[in-house]
Amino acid sequence: MQNKYDTIVFDLDGTLLNTLEDLKNSVNYALSAMNYPTRTLEEIRLAVGNGARTLLRRSIPASADEAALEQTFAHFRTHYGVHCNDFTAPYDGILPMLDTLKNRGFRLAIVSNKPDAAVKKLCSLYFSEWVAVAIGERENVRRKPAPDSVYAALHELSGSDSMPDSASDTGFSSALYVGDSDVDIATAAAAGMDCVSVAWGFRDEAFLRAHGASRVIHTPSELPALLGFPPL
Repeated sequence: MQNKYDTIVFDLDGTLLNTLEDLKNSVNYALSAMNYPTRTLEEIRLAVGNGARTLLRRSIPASADEAALEQTFAHFRTHYGVHCNDFTAPYDGILPMLDTLKNRGFRLAIVSNKPDAAVKKLCSLYFSEWVAVAIGERENVRRKPAPDSVYAALHELSGSDSMPDSASDTGFSSALYVGDSDVDIATAAAAGMDCVSVAWGFRDEAFLRAHGASRVIHTPSELPALLGFPPL
């Protein structure tokens, strides 16, 4: 890939961090609090990607109403706020990759459908040395695959006064999106950005290809190499 990028926007769960065990534990805490059946790790893997409330909707019984969903979500949010980092860790090779990209002059951001407080907490714990902006689910901002949170991240990186309506309006038309799911592929398309999909996360290459992935990498070190930069 010819390097034509100066900014990289990363998804968080399944891309930079393996958060699955902590998500499963907090979902099952919430389900148990409501006397609902708990879920396996594989069930949680297949349910993530569209935000915490959708994760809970996919995990509770189909017969549960909206009031029950909100109550379950409240249990999850309380538990996950305390336990979001019990077993979570960066995937092997992520930190050297970020170091290479930062030292090559790339501006880096994180955009996630995870609640904003958890995104900022985990970014501060693991990635503050490299990542300047981290945005999670916020009120009045549409979740991915809508492009709004991506534009918000590019807006913060640019320091401009007005919120952009497209990636090119931010001055970062050369931004690249990196994620591990079909939601990320759709987000990049909605934002008018090129996308690199990663196969080490919550979805495998066959799934990603079936959902429109055009570039798939299997280890973090492949990203700098794809951009023309060997690790420093």
